[in-house]
Amino acid sequence: MASEIVLPQWGMEMQDGTIVRWLKQEGDTVAEGEPIVEVETAKLQTELESTASGVLSRIVAQEGEIVPIRGVLCVIAEPGEQVEAAPAATASAATAAPAVQSVSAADGAGTGKVSVQVVPAARRLARERGVDLAAVSGSGPNGRILLADVEAALQAPADPALAPAANGAGRVPVVPAARRLARENDIDLGTVTGSGPQGRILIEDVEAAILRQAQDERVGQDERVGQDERVGQDERIDGAAPAVGRATSADGVVPLTGIRGAVATRMLQSIQTTAQVTLTTEAVVTEAMQLRRGLSRHHAEDAGGNIGPLPVVVKATAEALKRHPRMNAIETTGTNGAQQVQLLSEINIGLAVALEEGLVTPVIRGADGKSLAQLAAENRDLAARTREGRTRPEEISGGTFTITNLGANDIDGFTPIINPPQVGILGVGRVVEKPIIVNGEIAKGETMYLSLTFDHRVIDGAPAAEFLQKVKRLLEDPWWMVG
Repeated sequence: MASEIVLPQWGMEMQDGTIVRWLKQEGDTVAEGEPIVEVETAKLQTELESTASGVLSRIVAQEGEIVPIRGVLCVIAEPGEQVEAAPAATASAATAAPAVQSVSAADGAGTGKVSVQVVPAARRLARERGVDLAAVSGSGPNGRILLADVEAALQAPADPALAPAANGAGRVPVVPAARRLARENDIDLGTVTGSGPQGRILIEDVEAAILRQAQDERVGQDERVGQDERVGQDERIDGAAPAVGRATSADGVVPLTGIRGAVATRMLQSIQTTAQVTLTTEAVVTEAMQLRRGLSRHHAEDAGGNIGPLPVVVKATAEALKRHPRMNAIETTGTNGAQQVQLLSEINIGLAVALEEGLVTPVIRGADGKSLAQLAAENRDLAARTREGRTRPEEISGGTFTITNLGANDIDGFTPIINPPQVGILGVGRVVEKPIIVNGEIAKGETMYLSLTFDHRVIDGAPAAEFLQKVKRLLEDPWWMVG
């Protein structure tokens, strides 16, 4: 009997997915549990395994198309079994179009540029390897650039990660982020002087070029304004009506799609559907920092490097959540349709990781049962794989509480926004050396601001404050962490 393979929902926030590449084709034999297709959601790209064995009888969702959750991807049938046409799985053409983004490329006739579509996997590989998509020939329908086209470009003799040197002497390397920023802002890399090793063009170099371009546009605009004013004066002398407006240069446009779109949607949902209140306190973390530095010397190998301040905060937060279970909860809908709060036994802490496209929150599961070295190693591994787009669905879902850290950005305090359906999030500021009072004497110490945002519909201010104070006390007297 034929079986439909549908798109599962990985995490409560997932709404749809984009078909990146089919690993099996129609007519291929498929075994249950075998990967058959690559799917990209707003937060990750992963392989989907077949839930049935047989023959891939019909592919319903084509590469580059958006499929809603539980939409049909393909049909697996018994050998020789005939199946009827499957229902369409994709969203409308107007909705699906942005998933396969476009890039400007030469039209081949020297007459200008045309817009060529690029599947998400090809765009990601190009970004990671510094491939200029404008120089890649697409082999897909209507010239669409597929993953295989970018892979072929990587094998070409010419290095696609190079750009003409600004002085005209040879070619210089370009970091992928700088290349993409230049393309988005119509910056000719041949006019940019690189400040990196061997003249490598860095993102800072492109940003400087964008600034210079904006300044040139303003100068040109001022000149045009001056001309308009002089013309207006002449017209008024001649009795003509003055001009009522003047043209300005077009602003840059950043589409809210992919991860950026998912973040925008979830943040708006969070603000609109919860009663958020933020409490801030300052913790003296002198001893906690001494502890982490000491453990780093003895457990750097286990931790994958030095233990930073964040794993210490994670450890203290996980312990505080054990003692304040109402903070370790998610909001759900009951069988009668009423909203309710589900207290969770597992303590799974999400750690916000900033990407160029937006925030992704990989999850450390069972954080309360792990040592500082284990927390540091897992955080480092998850953060690295998140930035490389290699996280699995289960690694970015199932969080019960979130921590977001801006200490590395020299931020003291801020107002974090709750990650639904969780009911709380802790913001971590930088560690600062400053004078403190110890036993009536002035001493040098290290402090850190902690900002707790909670849903006031679920938790009152007093118990939320008690939870934050517990985190603070656990950080100020940290030696229990090595017990």
